[in-house]
Amino acid sequence: MLLILHCREGAGDCSSCVGVMLELARGISQWAHGFKNGVIFVFNTGEEEGLNGAHSFITQHPWSRAIRFVIDLEAMGIGGKSSLFQGGSAPWAIETFAKVAKYPSGQIIAQDLFLSGAVKSATDLQVYQEVAGLSGLDFAYSDATAVYHTKNDKLKLLKPGSLQHLGENMLAFLLHTARSSRFQKEAEVEREGGTGQTQAIYFDVLGKYMVVYTQRFASMLHNSVILQSLLIWITSLLMGGYPGAISFGLSCLSIVLMWIFSLSLTILVAFIIPLMSTSPVPYIAYPWLVIGLFGAPAILGALTGQHVGFFFLKKYLRHVYKKRVPRLSHNVQENLIEWEAERWLFKSGFIQWLILLVVGNFFKVGSSFLALIWLVSPAFAYGLMEATLSPSRLPKQLKIITLILGLAMPVLVSAGMIIRLVGTIIGVFARFERSPGSAPDWLGSLIVAIFSAAVVCLMLVYLLSYIHLSGAKGLVIFAMCTLLALTLTAVSSGIFPAFTEDISRAVNVVHVVDATGRYGNQDPASFVSLFSATPGKLTKEVENLKNEEFACGKNKTLDFVTFTVNYGCWSSKDSNNGWSKLDIPELHVESDSMSDIRKTRVLIDTKLATRWSLAVNREEISDFTFEVDSEELVPSGHKSMVDGWHIIQFSGGKNSPTKFHLNLFWSTNTIHPSQKAYKQAEDTASLLLKLRTDVNMVTPKVERVLQKLPHWCSLFGKSTSPYTLAFLTALPVQF
Repeated sequence: MLLILHCREGAGDCSSCVGVMLELARGISQWAHGFKNGVIFVFNTGEEEGLNGAHSFITQHPWSRAIRFVIDLEAMGIGGKSSLFQGGSAPWAIETFAKVAKYPSGQIIAQDLFLSGAVKSATDLQVYQEVAGLSGLDFAYSDATAVYHTKNDKLKLLKPGSLQHLGENMLAFLLHTARSSRFQKEAEVEREGGTGQTQAIYFDVLGKYMVVYTQRFASMLHNSVILQSLLIWITSLLMGGYPGAISFGLSCLSIVLMWIFSLSLTILVAFIIPLMSTSPVPYIAYPWLVIGLFGAPAILGALTGQHVGFFFLKKYLRHVYKKRVPRLSHNVQENLIEWEAERWLFKSGFIQWLILLVVGNFFKVGSSFLALIWLVSPAFAYGLMEATLSPSRLPKQLKIITLILGLAMPVLVSAGMIIRLVGTIIGVFARFERSPGSAPDWLGSLIVAIFSAAVVCLMLVYLLSYIHLSGAKGLVIFAMCTLLALTLTAVSSGIFPAFTEDISRAVNVVHVVDATGRYGNQDPASFVSLFSATPGKLTKEVENLKNEEFACGKNKTLDFVTFTVNYGCWSSKDSNNGWSKLDIPELHVESDSMSDIRKTRVLIDTKLATRWSLAVNREEISDFTFEVDSEELVPSGHKSMVDGWHIIQFSGGKNSPTKFHLNLFWSTNTIHPSQKAYKQAEDTASLLLKLRTDVNMVTPKVERVLQKLPHWCSLFGKSTSPYTLAFLTALPVQF
């Protein structure tokens, strides 16, 4: 068995990984006695450019055929615990990690998010899995996610404890597995498909202990709990009769109202924030503001919704108790009504978690263990401390010990996970918009609002049921209203800025030479474009660029092939310096013939650029091949399509080729070239190919802009983002 670890540059992402790997290599070289498996450390780049480094190694290096298992070290931030976030198909590996790691950390909820497509990203592990059929584990930091791919991914923000955490865990894991004969056998069996790709469920408890079990066991456990819960509820309702069924329905109504009110208030705040603040996501630099902005209204709404349900439930129970125990005094009867209503509110919390468990179990969602814990623990506490076998017995007020026993385990398991997840979600908003200006300003806050309301409704449902009979209801409402008002005031006044020098706004400054209209003999347009992947306008940023004559808005859509800038700022002042017309890429049609199908051969010359993106119109082109120096790089066959385009991204070294041939095979309904003149005039505007080339060069105009940008701005780098100089060209359908 061989283990691969890989990483690349950047302080958090991922020089920290490289530093740990070097120290691991030193340590392993001293303790390598008795190894039954070799360990290969792979330091590769090209991950951000399309996972190129990993692909090159696994497809071209002679050692690749000996690889049996992969460990990928990643970073989505610049500190915190390096947690396992992918690898559920290798339960034996996760069990080993959980057993030998000093501080095991991992949450399958992160893997669920990746598999669901909610996280639009990929790691090198994907290449090893899809290309070589290897299993593996993915580890990553996730604290301070907002600094990811910005200038603030720097050493001074990197926490030494994070490196120590990763190093100690990996050293223990590598030493154990390198000496294990079982590990290699398990890897071989899984690679051959012998394990049936059994999914692993895993989560840690306070980073001290990791629970690992298989999906098969989870399904058995979930089915058992679901069946028992349904039997208990059915029996309870049968014993309670018609009044019990109505009370059950009204308690469920309280849950529905709780969600409606909580979501309504938090969503209202999400729409208000862009109107009050200079940024629609003003909490990126100070994530704790979310507690006041969304946590407070979520609690207010949940408490209000429950109170309305509580009111209707008491009204019905008052009618029941008048018939059931008519001789009791009014005060005693009112107390009994309130105590029974309180119990129904507490028990209604079981319902929502039972529904989530049923749905999660049906779709085999790994993080369904949360629903299991939040259902079983409070239900067990209630059954132990409160439940009676006789429906004729009068209710008593819920005990505080029931709440403590019921919530101790769920809070212990999930509190840290939720806090880290909230931090990660907020950090992602620093680079939220793949196509700047494509989403409304309120969308980011809406996501946080819905998430906050969901957390409150799901995890505080039991606690809130106690408040209605306590004297603290008014105090809680006053405290939440005050917290919300103070937080909104702080945000609107700018006391806590949305961005700081350490938590910066992700922006791109690109000198664009747009030659897409040159097929009509127009001169290329040259301008500097300023846009941001962070939601919100660039008004404050442009205030520092008054002498550069920038105009901002949505009236100049800019197509960068891999994405589109729908909102940005641009300036043509002094933009004709720093580039040459000779550097404009060319799309030259060498031949265009018709036999059974129409075939066109195009020469692509990227000139200076060894990094480029090409889009092929799949509505016109049924297939194509791609070659360099007569060597076929992309063969004919199935081609994917997104919005009618197939996109190729290329990133090579300084000696990479710059001339390529593209052989296009047109769709069968394409007309003969000699009939072009009969096409309608408006069709000449449609494009066959779109090409963007990137040059890592700073023109005088861009240099001035970079110097004048506010300190809270940072260039954002991603494989789909252009360099500071980009050339755009295209080939029309009617060439």
